[in-house]
Amino acid sequence: MNRYDEVLGKYNLNLQDAIVSKKTSEIIGKIDENNIPEVLKFIHSCIDLTSLKTEDSKESISKLVDEINNFDGTRPDIANVAGVCVYPNFVQTVKDTLQSNVRIVSVAGGFPSAQTFTEVKIAEVSLATVDGADEIDIVFNCGEFLDNNISEICEEIEEIKDACRGAVLKVIIETGLLKTASNIKKAAILSIYSGADFIKTSTGKIYPGATPEAVYVICEAIKEYYSLTGQKIGVKVAGGVSSPEEALKYYLIVKEVLGEAWLSPEYFRIGSSSLNRNILNNL
Repeated sequence: MNRYDEVLGKYNLNLQDAIVSKKTSEIIGKIDENNIPEVLKFIHSCIDLTSLKTEDSKESISKLVDEINNFDGTRPDIANVAGVCVYPNFVQTVKDTLQSNVRIVSVAGGFPSAQTFTEVKIAEVSLATVDGADEIDIVFNCGEFLDNNISEICEEIEEIKDACRGAVLKVIIETGLLKTASNIKKAAILSIYSGADFIKTSTGKIYPGATPEAVYVICEAIKEYYSLTGQKIGVKVAGGVSSPEEALKYYLIVKEVLGEAWLSPEYFRIGSSSLNRNILNNL
């Protein structure tokens, strides 16, 4: 038995998708009673405002940052978004233009496929942190995971964690590719064990992106890890979340499974390019 088998042996990985779906539906059934301004305002403060388009440019990213800067002080009752998430080559642009106390988040490490040399991933992460990234979002190697090459995946994450130079590391496990609840939980646990500070659902480039069932399973993994170690790991929901109604589902799952202690931008994020505007319009 290697160290990874030993770690996984501490967790319940025999999950039934039908039961996960049933439990998730029960939680989401409480959505109406939570659809109130105070909750929507809180969700706004947990958004990583994101632009990860092929046509991104320094000018378009500067305009995105202006949106964040211009929001400050306009609604004293609503906190600004938690972070702004961009490709690594735009981190310096964000740093040069950001005037708000918002985290700079960068995808890196061969995003969105993770199909490049480990050395390239480490270099990209290092360059992003040197330019000013506070948080790094990398992609879990799903191909090697499905081929059961566990040590290769974990050792790579450990190396990338070292390259983060203290920046928060979010690992995207691309739940739409892993499909089953057992696979999702196993990937989450291995990522946490290897140094992830957050588990993130999706790159937004694979269908399906975030699903309530996947987030439920990730939260269960985080809960079990906390019970064993006392260490809190964050959860980031990304991949198709644009409406307040969708965001409320994920808020509820985090609240019900992990509890109030996780309801802060320190441990709960939603990545989206439009959720902030849709929440403000709703309010």
